[in-house]
Amino acid sequence: MWSGRADVASDPVKVVPEGELVFGIQLPTVALSPRVAAPWENDAGVDDLVRAAKTADRAGFFYVGVCDHVAIPRAYADAMSTTWFNPVATLGFLAGQTERVRLLTNVYVAPYRHPLDTAKAFATLDALSGGRVILGVGAGHVEGEFDALGIPFKARGRMLDEAIDTIVAAWSDEFVDDVGLRPRPVQQPRPPIWIGGSGNPALRRVAERGDGWIPQGTPRAQMPEQLEYLRAHRDEVRPGAQPDLGVIPEGYYLGDPGWDVPPFTITGPAEKIAESMNEFGAMGVNHLQIRPASRSIDELCDQMEAFGTEVGPLLTTK
Repeated sequence: MWSGRADVASDPVKVVPEGELVFGIQLPTVALSPRVAAPWENDAGVDDLVRAAKTADRAGFFYVGVCDHVAIPRAYADAMSTTWFNPVATLGFLAGQTERVRLLTNVYVAPYRHPLDTAKAFATLDALSGGRVILGVGAGHVEGEFDALGIPFKARGRMLDEAIDTIVAAWSDEFVDDVGLRPRPVQQPRPPIWIGGSGNPALRRVAERGDGWIPQGTPRAQMPEQLEYLRAHRDEVRPGAQPDLGVIPEGYYLGDPGWDVPPFTITGPAEKIAESMNEFGAMGVNHLQIRPASRSIDELCDQMEAFGTEVGPLLTTK
């Protein structure tokens, strides 16, 4: 691994405005795992993806997100699907279709690529988008995918830590060791790096290195415990550091759906939806990845517009 290292004890690069509870969304059609995709997405196309991204841009969403897998083992194909769009290509395409919304990977499996290649790809994306990148990274979890790529599965945590350090170094200075990387990111001092995962290693990684946290499936009841663990470790290694903390809440439907929405979906008026979301704000969370229930691209965009107009102004961290 490259010896160029950033100071991992430095203060986080924060992008969520102080005191705000912002919201983003994982985009449809680009990952067709039955766990995350609505049935209508299987027949959707690029026009639907663009429409969702433009709706997010117009409706005041803080970010749009894209997942990452390279090659799904046959044994996992039924449960996960093999449709996972390349995140750099997808976000680069959407950068030209949007103006304000930030571009998030949720999450990019950094051990799959050389960290200088990752640093170059996302610095380029940041330059092309006018400074809108949030690099969300994770260690990965599908062992067969690591095998297919010739990467040691058991080394993924160490590789992720080294990748974060090298990416930060490459974004902080033109030269890492004896090689230089341009274009430079637009964001200064650099784009933020949010870390995905809900296990203790991921929480420690956020405390030690992260600019933000993206939980992956943490139930609401477990959030206080995980936040306490993260903060306790942070106080040991970076006292006073305040990374941007996120959550993926239960799904929601604004209004009366009139159909059988997925289990645990919160339904009702804007005030009820906001009250549920603000419970996370009171915990210290400052960004939400919302999940509207929908049966079509029309319904998805209607729900996104309504959330931005009716729920967004009611969100608070107090």
